[in-house]
Amino acid sequence: MARTSFLASDRTYGARRVWHDVLADGVNCGLHKIERLMRQGAPRARPRRRGLPPDRGERASGVVPANILDRQFQAEAPNQKWVADFTYIWTAEGWLYVAVVIDLFSRRVVGWSMSATMAAQLVTDALVMAIWRRGRPRALLHHSDRGSQYSSEGFQRLMADHGVTCSMSRSGDVWDNAAMESFFSSLKTERLARKIYRTRDAAWAEVFDYIERFYNPTRRHSAIGYLSPVAFERLASSG
Repeated sequence: MARTSFLASDRTYGARRVWHDVLADGVNCGLHKIERLMRQGAPRARPRRRGLPPDRGERASGVVPANILDRQFQAEAPNQKWVADFTYIWTAEGWLYVAVVIDLFSRRVVGWSMSATMAAQLVTDALVMAIWRRGRPRALLHHSDRGSQYSSEGFQRLMADHGVTCSMSRSGDVWDNAAMESFFSSLKTERLARKIYRTRDAAWAEVFDYIERFYNPTRRHSAIGYLSPVAFERLASSG
């Protein structure tokens, strides 16, 4: 059963996440037993890449929104705090840019967008998806870096039209958005590492599968008691 959990995670789960899967299946055993079984069977989770990408976003001119989030990466309810950023994936056709919005309450990806360019429309589309998926929430804080995409007139207007409060990281400080960096590290380590994509469409399909078929509904997250984001929200709503 431990091996089944490990393989189902695309060989990414370590002993603790496998252990929670085994417990969820009704098997009573200790963490040390799972660790021993995994050592004996020699499955090894892919090591996490700890390095953080440099912040290359252009800085907004004039008044820059304050860092209201202030590294407070917990939320008491859904749709109180969202974090956002984008990353890039190399393909034989060139770069594919991936923008993501995460709800800090459950660490669920609530919005995403992918494009061959890193224009402001990339991050705008991700926010539009999140707003409509979550029922146009009110009293919402949106945190990002100071890149030109997030400080663009169109993006700022979208937030103002929906009553979203803007928070931005301090200049060059990736730790101000550490929860978002953690997601991209997981995406790249657990799914994209050591793979070469012939087309942007192939990379697009891989990211879609990771978010919608693994990360949101299945992947156990240490920050929410080793539940998946979907399971955590379901449990919260039933309580």
